[in-house]
Amino acid sequence: MGSFMQRTTGTLIIPVGVFAVVWALAAIDGASLFSSGDSLLILARTTAVTMLTTMALAINLNSGRFDFSLGAMALASSTIGAHIAITYGGGFPAMAAITLVAGALLGAFSGFLYTTLRISPLVSSLGVTLLYEGFAFTITGGANISFTQYPELVSFGKSLTAMIAVIIVALFAVYMVFDRSRFGSDYRSLITGQSAAVSAGVKEKGNAIRTYAVSGALMGMVGLIQASSKGLIEAGSINFSTIGIMFTAFLPMFVGGYIGRFSNDKLGYLLGALSMSVIGLGYSALRMTSAEQSLITALLLVAFLIFLSNEERVTRWWRRMKAGKGAAPSEPTSLESVGAGAR
Repeated sequence: MGSFMQRTTGTLIIPVGVFAVVWALAAIDGASLFSSGDSLLILARTTAVTMLTTMALAINLNSGRFDFSLGAMALASSTIGAHIAITYGGGFPAMAAITLVAGALLGAFSGFLYTTLRISPLVSSLGVTLLYEGFAFTITGGANISFTQYPELVSFGKSLTAMIAVIIVALFAVYMVFDRSRFGSDYRSLITGQSAAVSAGVKEKGNAIRTYAVSGALMGMVGLIQASSKGLIEAGSINFSTIGIMFTAFLPMFVGGYIGRFSNDKLGYLLGALSMSVIGLGYSALRMTSAEQSLITALLLVAFLIFLSNEERVTRWWRRMKAGKGAAPSEPTSLESVGAGAR
């Protein structure tokens, strides 16, 4: 029972704590987190986009592959899906199917380039980012794609039920792929012991390409949600403008990794995304500027990383406080121990 309560507390303490703090700050300011009829929709949609982006970033980053091209994959895949649906018909079902398939193919191609060229994934992903931004630019001729005359293409992003369904289906699908399949078993074995896994017959290149394909499919869904909610796809620039979406996933990823110790990292990514979405509602309720929002988000990320780096010391101090013995004396912390804590 104690173990169950400990896992439950560790899983829920961050999202519940975030909601309580943000709700209290809004109440003190005389504002409400759910002041409009669209508040729940915004919360669900932001949670879905952040969760999908976090998963897409984490599944490659856990293998040591930093991918800058996530936003470009979302842009290019949604551009392909919208262009074909508008040009040849088929409505939203056609747009959704084509966007997801295009995202998976774009991701697989990125993985193929990385494994074939044998260059740093960071450098490879920067090149792929420009390639996919240029691809979207070429398809549209440098113009934006507007859905003004195609209202059937925007209903998905404005449906609360659809956003909740995306969260549930994506969470279940990623869990099954990475935690309950042979592919997922090979993926984890490559992370924990690459040489031993390859010696045991695991196809490293094939696993990497399939991982990139899953990441691309997730970002295809992100592109689909963003396009259908805005009613617009902005494809008129080739200047790394799509990289920004990746940085929204860092804090949820670290939070999800921490929560994963108590339950499952996939559930952690969802709860981390939900926490960031609640914070986003708080920003709106408190009428903060974009500069203030960016600063606070950066400070939260730094604070959480500091906590992870000193977690053992915090835990010892907390146990001493519960025992009534006061705080533990400060101890020097080596760079090596800090790095181990962050991992």
